[in-house]
Amino acid sequence: MPEITTALIAKLREMTNAGMMQCKHALIEANGDLEAAVDILRKRGVATAAKKALRETREGVIAHCILPGARVGLLVEINCESDFVAKNETFRAFAEKVARMLAENPAVDLEPLRVEIVAKTGENVKIARQQRFEVAGNGLVAAYIHTGAKVGVLVEVGAGKEETVARDEFKQLVKDITLQIAAASPLAVSRDKLDPALVAREREVVANSDLVKNKPPQAVEKIVQGKLEKFYQTVCLLEQGFVKRNSEISVREYMASVAAQLGDTVEVRRFVRFQVGESFGA
Repeated sequence: MPEITTALIAKLREMTNAGMMQCKHALIEANGDLEAAVDILRKRGVATAAKKALRETREGVIAHCILPGARVGLLVEINCESDFVAKNETFRAFAEKVARMLAENPAVDLEPLRVEIVAKTGENVKIARQQRFEVAGNGLVAAYIHTGAKVGVLVEVGAGKEETVARDEFKQLVKDITLQIAAASPLAVSRDKLDPALVAREREVVANSDLVKNKPPQAVEKIVQGKLEKFYQTVCLLEQGFVKRNSEISVREYMASVAAQLGDTVEVRRFVRFQVGESFGA
């Protein structure tokens, strides 16, 4: 069995907010597997981890570029060793240049530029991940970088009519969607886009939790379904409460109201949300 180190216990505690001894015992039971230990703690009702999220301690920024016409956009995470460098104007300018170059040419060789910034900052610099969207049909791409450049969003929103894309109501809708994604951290546009393995895992956790212990099968299924519905409302963009309206309506309802004003159909086709140091994407 892998050694259950203090660092591993602390990592599990950071992920679950469970007690140190609870984390230690869960890791022993899970043979040192962090994700299995998270599930064990959740089944015991002492952790609430809705997402598969192992956080890393890297520093850096999220940068973006939307090319003229808003039909091509790119989001990139660039890591460095210290928050001091991440806040440096030279490093920020480098990140913006990388985003522009990748948006214009995904195959561009960035190594010379990376070597140059390493020499200037004295720190190791890594272009960790990127996502480039190019619109097919009617629509546009938009991005949002939250204050501090630690969180960034890239989204593609489509419309039925070409003229809709130029209307202010549509542009405001797209902006609102980027803010929603940044604030509420959805995992997918809708439940049919969720990873089936993630849904299966959530079902398994609830079905084996203390919440359903000693209850008849029909009651268990009802509880599981109820918890899954809440899960969908948390992780599916269209089912989330619309943050700008204090969650009084869902994002789907908000989009439907804008579509009615436009006399058109609108849809969120895809999105990504990057946060500095994440080991997964949206």
